[in-house]
Amino acid sequence: MNGIFAAVFLISAALFLFLNPDGFLAALLAGGEKAALLSLSLLAAYCVWLGFFKVMEKSGLAGKLADGVYPLAKRLFRSRDKDAVYLASCNLSANFLGLPGAPTPLGVKAVQKFYENGNRYAADMLFVLNATSLQLLPTTVIALRTAAGSSSAADIFLPTLIATLFSTLIGVTLTILTGRRK
Repeated sequence: MNGIFAAVFLISAALFLFLNPDGFLAALLAGGEKAALLSLSLLAAYCVWLGFFKVMEKSGLAGKLADGVYPLAKRLFRSRDKDAVYLASCNLSANFLGLPGAPTPLGVKAVQKFYENGNRYAADMLFVLNATSLQLLPTTVIALRTAAGSSSAADIFLPTLIATLFSTLIGVTLTILTGRRK
């Protein structure tokens, strides 16, 4: 994949140098500047939301949210390992709230516990749920739209909710139909 991207970049650069040699360096620098600005905007958004998740953890709100998801998660993952299902529930809750980066360590720990118990089905289901990622608050997309200068960055809320709801339902259904069971 890296080779493909390198080839596309080199071919594009060669064409740009041939067609517009004066604009090449200016475009390259402007693109780098935009990339750096976008990275800083996303970093700020991630810091805010990770801090928010830490506050939720310390206040016990994250645990209560995970407890609310736990009964459904227990049936969905078909697991009796309370710790693994609880970690998976925390992961799903953080994903649902659109907290970028926060759910990853929880998901990794949950998958490790599922594998320790020989429950590949549960690990597969968690992977599908993370890939489809049902989101109530698409914070990363809103941050990207804000950084790009959108006047109504949160307008993506309803379309994202509908799209992630359908993708999650399809992913879960296919995993149930084709997944391995314990």
